[in-house]
Amino acid sequence: MQRLNRTTYKNYNTYPEKILQFGEGNFLRGFVDWQIQVLNEKTDFNGSVVVVQPRGSEKIDRLNRQDGLFTLYLQGLKDGKPVNEHMVIDSISRGINLFTDYQDYLKLAASDELRFIISNTTEAGIVFDPDDKLEDRPQRSFPGKLTAFLYHRFLAFDGDVNRGCILIPCELIEDNGGKLMEVVQKYASHWNLDSEFTAWINQANTFCSSLVDRIVPGYPTDSIEEKTAEIGFQDELIVVGEQYHLWAIEGPESLKQELPVAGTGLNTLIVDDLTPFRTRKVRILNGAHTAMTPVAYLSGLDTVEEAVNDPEIGLFIKELIAEEIIPTFEGDLEELTLFAGDVLNRFANPFIKHYLMSISLNSISKFKTRNLPALLDYVEKNESLPKRMVFSLSSLIYFYRGKRGEKPIQLQDQPEILRFFQAIWQQYEDYLVEEKELAEKVLSEQKLWEMDLASIPGLVDAVSANLLQMEQKGVRNALKELYGTSIR
Repeated sequence: MQRLNRTTYKNYNTYPEKILQFGEGNFLRGFVDWQIQVLNEKTDFNGSVVVVQPRGSEKIDRLNRQDGLFTLYLQGLKDGKPVNEHMVIDSISRGINLFTDYQDYLKLAASDELRFIISNTTEAGIVFDPDDKLEDRPQRSFPGKLTAFLYHRFLAFDGDVNRGCILIPCELIEDNGGKLMEVVQKYASHWNLDSEFTAWINQANTFCSSLVDRIVPGYPTDSIEEKTAEIGFQDELIVVGEQYHLWAIEGPESLKQELPVAGTGLNTLIVDDLTPFRTRKVRILNGAHTAMTPVAYLSGLDTVEEAVNDPEIGLFIKELIAEEIIPTFEGDLEELTLFAGDVLNRFANPFIKHYLMSISLNSISKFKTRNLPALLDYVEKNESLPKRMVFSLSSLIYFYRGKRGEKPIQLQDQPEILRFFQAIWQQYEDYLVEEKELAEKVLSEQKLWEMDLASIPGLVDAVSANLLQMEQKGVRNALKELYGTSIR
């Protein structure tokens, strides 16, 4: 069978390279790059995407073997009816391997056509690395790579304020546009770059915070043979996503002309304030994802659908949202409850196989961003601990032991985080610490949480009690103990 590329697939279009995209993963391809294709088909946007990798290069190489083409399956409810549709996305022009083709990256910085920069490097991606250098090829961090790119653009156009870019980060952190700008400015200072460059960053470029929402499980391992037969090509980059999507972008009124989403059918909103959109989505949808993952996975489940349909885990998720997350909001209760219902229906989408292990990437920073604010607000409002959220936190710590039963878990997180947990759990294995001391050491580690969680009254005792139950009886039975011998 022939590979999908621009030789074997003739029904493609070519557009000017308007967008630099940091991230080659499933989400950006199934969300942003699909939307760019819709804009090209329904408006005069007329732009394509150049992709570079925040890490590694394997997917960049695969992307280039397919000339940027890939198949997107959208499955779920559309206008109230179940829909399973697929299309070839042609909005990516090429990928640049920053390790082998860095000069092409710098050449793109001098392009007249470039206007947008989009990123999704996970919550752990917008960080400052003092070891990054301007002369590195490439820099290690995403903001380091970005700062070098913008500096070369500044030089290429002699500081022309009309040659700046519109930057739209999609990382799930609050004020992601503002934080990205701060780190870029920090690099400019750290590298002793021209003061004119710092002024150009501020004046010529627009850093827009944004909020993204679409469940994109990614490559359909379980149904790849069926889908390959259906599309008639070998496609290493097939992506599966749900029908629902939301992209809320906090930006100036002028952005509506440059990103003409109105009238396209896209649920993309350019707004003055992201706060209500972000808090609702991050705490309820993303927070529930992160909270359920270690509990469900360590209970023997593998997908989100299995989790919400499981009598015990499903009830845990529903009550976590209804009794411990929603009560931390000041918003309209009916609206929040409806949103939560939609989220649970999306989780149960029978078309989507969203693997818990794919959600587990960088779980510590995700819990800190998505779940910890709700936990802290609950404690402040109720002067008591949210037992389900605490159980999830305990399960997360147990998950980072790296075992499900006797089978190893392929943990994916920052190396220093993995080393920390490996060391603390080895101490436990060697009988050097017991559950309470382990819980206290983890909860007080400010490098994980940016605060001392051990100072929260009762939290160390609650977590250590959960860990003891998990160790003695397993996570599912420990969950039953949480409810008092049986799930009600």
